Amino acid sequence: MDYTERSYRSRFSDDGRRWFCVKFLESDLWIGVDSGSYRASMEDEVYGFLVDLRRQMDAYLLMDPQYKSALTPYDAGLEAPGIMKEMSRVSHKTGIGPMSAVAGAVAKHVANFLGTKEVIVENGGDIYASVAEDMDISVFAGQSPLSEKVGLHIPAAAFPCGICTSSGTVGPSLSLGRADAMMIVCRDVLLADSYATAMANRIKTVNDLQPVIESIQAIPEIQGALAIKDDQLAVTGQYELRLFH
Repeated sequence: MDYTERSYRSRFSDDGRRWFCVKFLESDLWIGVDSGSYRASMEDEVYGFLVDLRRQMDAYLLMDPQYKSALTPYDAGLEAPGIMKEMSRVSHKTGIGPMSAVAGAVAKHVANFLGTKEVIVENGGDIYASVAEDMDISVFAGQSPLSEKVGLHIPAAAFPCGICTSSGTVGPSLSLGRADAMMIVCRDVLLADSYATAMANRIKTVNDLQPVIESIQAIPEIQGALAIKDDQLAVTGQYELRLFH
């Protein structure tokens, strides 16, 4: 499976929604909306919104470069865009830097901008979803034999929520661990994104899977979690494990 082409997105494309891609700088969004809400101008509208959002964020990072490099909780300044204050807020819960929540934060803000009846925004493996039916979400885990073979069943009542995955072996994002995948589900997509990174940081070998999963069980905001390292997995939470062919 070629991650650079994001071919795992093909799993989303036959669900009856209207799908389109919007890219700007590092942001690469795959967006699905219900057919009743779709309009042809959406791609251009989201692109304009994304450009403005990213420029606001990048302008702040030039003034406060420590924000971007922080690996521990860090407060945004009073002049920071609201999205970056939200990222700082979750960093104090997860114990790592605020940039760990950036993909989920952008996904949420784009979804809110669209304001459609149903929406899914996938941003490099991090998903904000507000839909009216159950979903089965498989986990992309790079070279692991379990990649896209396992996942979680998310019932309709769980939405809106964030379904975020971090990896120490796949993709460009900073990870201090060697997890092939660490999926976290939370109501708050920023929290899911940051917790996914925080927990993936702690997985170096298969022996770390169970201790990390046990620590997740003590965090009430995490509704579900699935960790993969090599050919092993560990799962916890209120959602059923799903097997895919």
